[in-house]
Formats: sequence, structure tokens, C-alpha cells
Amino acid sequence: MTEELTRDPGFEHSQTFVQGELSGSLGLGPLEMQYEGLFAEALEDGVITAEERARLERAADNLGLDRARLVRLEQAMMASYQARHKVEIIEHYEDSAVSLAPLRVQADGDAGRTLLLKRIEQLEKRVHELEEELRRAQAAVNVEVDLSEVETAAEAASEDPEAVWRRIRRDPTNADALHQLFAIYAARAEHDRAFCVAQALMLLSAANADERTLFEAHRTTTLISPRSGITASAWHDLVFHPEQEVLTGQIFATIVPSVLVGRVTALRRDKKLHQPPAEARQEVGKSTLTAVRAIPWAAATLGVAAPPVFVEKERDVGYEHIPAVPPVTVVGARVLSGKTQLEHAFFAGRHLAMYRAEHYVKTLFHAVQDLEDLFLAALTIGSPGLPIAEDMKRRVQPIADAIAPMLDPPKVDSLRGCFLRFVEDGGRTNLLRWATSVDKTACRAGFVLSNDLLTAARVLEAEEGPLGELAKDLICFATSERYFRLRRQLGIAIDAT
Repeated sequence: MTEELTRDPGFEHSQTFVQGELSGSLGLGPLEMQYEGLFAEALEDGVITAEERARLERAADNLGLDRARLVRLEQAMMASYQARHKVEIIEHYEDSAVSLAPLRVQADGDAGRTLLLKRIEQLEKRVHELEEELRRAQAAVNVEVDLSEVETAAEAASEDPEAVWRRIRRDPTNADALHQLFAIYAARAEHDRAFCVAQALMLLSAANADERTLFEAHRTTTLISPRSGITASAWHDLVFHPEQEVLTGQIFATIVPSVLVGRVTALRRDKKLHQPPAEARQEVGKSTLTAVRAIPWAAATLGVAAPPVFVEKERDVGYEHIPAVPPVTVVGARVLSGKTQLEHAFFAGRHLAMYRAEHYVKTLFHAVQDLEDLFLAALTIGSPGLPIAEDMKRRVQPIADAIAPMLDPPKVDSLRGCFLRFVEDGGRTNLLRWATSVDKTACRAGFVLSNDLLTAARVLEAEEGPLGELAKDLICFATSERYFRLRRQLGIAIDAT
């Protein structure tokens, strides 16, 4: 296939899209404010009707908001309203209307009324005759009642999906557990969750007719149209791999700007620093290349800053991180042609996830030994008297001495605090496990943007073979409550309204 030369209509956000947070705030921002506005409307007259409560419930589900947090928000707003207006708020559910009393017609009057009464009497007699005929016909019908499927569905609906999902977490290729999880969600009419499980079964080539039908009915080859970007709290609560230790990432995030400067200096000294030609730099908003247009779209959705982008058609790479101040992205030959929009979404999402401060150190140093040296150097800056083996100290101290002068006092204080927390937490970390979990988190980000498990697995198969560890992790993630909540929050669930 040839390089794309026409402007691609994709990779554009809707006018109602809310930019993802860049500040690291842990709040839900505009989504929570939207719910607050709806609740304020319901409070206007001091009575929350059944209809208003139902609308609030739907809003909470569609926005993917935490119910416990919303209860506290409502309680605070209600207390304020009651104190200000000196009233008590009630939730009012109307009784069903009483049936209309039979129409009574008086016989007194003109002859027309008498004829009307006679006609009514005839009609009532005929109604009784028809009712009798209907009763006789119903008695003659052989009715066979089969509640087996109802009972099966009821049993499935009553099962605990979390318990079933834990079996999938232990073995993501467990088709029996996936079938069981699909049955639970199907019985509960939770169609988005059922669809996500069906994706996993399709990937394993284990889907039955019902699962395949649901998958084919809702799978799409078009880009997602999220209503907002991924918030900072959603990154930590819903996207990060569970084994990605947050404190370890915070320590790396504190020193990574200094490490980047040192790395660029060393590469330049060794004449190994790649410097893209100035004419290769792209105006991403005007680019006609799909691979380039995917970057600002993905950055806005993920809530990260878009880097400067260069296109080098002859460079045998896909999306490549290039050390620089600031860091840049080079788009190479591997992704300039022959890729679908969904593949670009996955590639761009995974690439940009590594621009997060807690991840970026892995683009500079891949070996666990290097990460260990940097980690210990950071702890040494936070606690100069850190007791470590002499041979390790000889290796780590020069790194700490190079980093420390480039850290301002607040960052040094931050490292001191991180050191104390690290000691309180037991003083241990597994950097190989952390590095592996960062790779899994980045793949999760790519999968969220591609919105297609089969596409993500196909991309990964070229790197790790069929159903490698990264693909298996995506099966766990794609069938988890965390992913379901994230889909609600982004507004991409198939049953979101």
C-alpha cells in the first residue's frame, strides 16, 4: 500500500469533547459538576420525584461516577438546601391513580337517552357472551409451561461476576469462565459488559452463537467518540496495572527531567544522539498523514501533552521516542502505510502513555539494572545516609551526584518524603515487575483508544506471538469492572445514553 496523501476524516474529537486533565488532579472534574447540576435542578422545589430520581440514576451510570462519592455529594447539597430554606427535603413517589368510577347514566330524560341505555344493555350482554366463549376456548388449549430457561437465567443473574472474573484473572484463556461471565451479564441485561466478554471469547475462537451474535452486532471499525478525556484519577484507579507500584513511579517521575538532560548530554557526547531534520517536523493540525493525526487525538483523549512530531519516511521504526529537550516523537516507515485507523489508535495510545512522567524513564533506559541504579540514586538524594553495599554505592553515587544539582529544593523535599514512605511501606520494590506492569499499562491505554480487542491482540501478536503476556493481560482488563467503569466514564459503552 502507498503512503496516505489525502486528509483523513478520522482522529477528530466532537465539539462537546472535554479535554483530558493535564494537571494531575484526582477529581472527576466536569462529569461530577454535570451530575451536581442535575441534582440541583431536582432540589428546586424541595421534592425529589420518582422520575427525577430515575433520571439521576441514569446520569450516574452513564457518567461512570462513584455512587458512594455521589451519596456524600447529595447529602452535602441537601443539608445546604435545608439550612438555607428551613425546609425538609423529601423523596416523593406518587401512588397509582385510582380506577375511574363506572359511568352512570340516568334514565330520566328524553327518548334518545332511553334508546342509548337499551343499546348499552345489548352491548354488555354481548360482551358477557364473548367472555364466556373465550373462557371455554382457553380451557380447551393445551398449554405447556417450560421454565427451565427462566430458572437458568435467574441462577446466572444471581451469581457473583467478581468471583468468576477472578478465575479469568488467574487464567485469561479459561473459556468456561468467560462463558459463565457472559451468561451472568446477559441474564442481567448488562449488554456492554456482555459485549466486552464476547470480544474475549471471539479472540480465543471460543464464542458460541449468542456471543458471536452480540459481538457482530456491536463491533465497529470506526474510532471511538469519547465525551471526555481520561482524568488523572481514572488513570490511577482504572488504567494502571495493579502491579504498577505508584510510589516507585512517583520517585522516577521526580528525577526524570534531570535524567533526560543527562541522557541527552551523554548521547550527544558519544555522537549517538539522533536529531531529526528540521524540515521533517509536522504541523499536526494540518497533516494529511493518518499516523500523524492520530497523535494529538490520542494525546487529548489520554490527557497527556502532545510532543513535537517528526516524520522520517526512511527510518525503519513505527512511533519512536527520541531523547531531546523537550522529548520528541519520530514517525517512521512501519506505520506510514498499511495500517487501519484502529491500529493507529492502538499504536499512538501505547506510545503516548509512555510520556507520562512516571513512565518516561523506561524510554531512556530499558535494562532493569539501569532502573535499579537510578532508583537507588533517587533514594540516596532523599536520604544521603542510605546504607547500601559498598560496590553498589560506588556505582550509584556518581549518578546521584549528577542528578542532584539539577533538582530544585521542592523536588529534593519530595524525594525525602518518598524515601520515608518507601521505608514505611517495607522498603522493598520489584523493579522488573514494575517495568513489566508499565508496559501492560501502556497497552491498556492503546486498547482503550482502539476499542477493539482483536485489533490490539493482532498488533501484539507480531511482537510476542499469539496470546502472549501482554495480550492475556488485555483479556483480563477487557472483562474487568475497571474497564467497564472507564467505558461509562468516557461515554463509549454500547448501552450508554
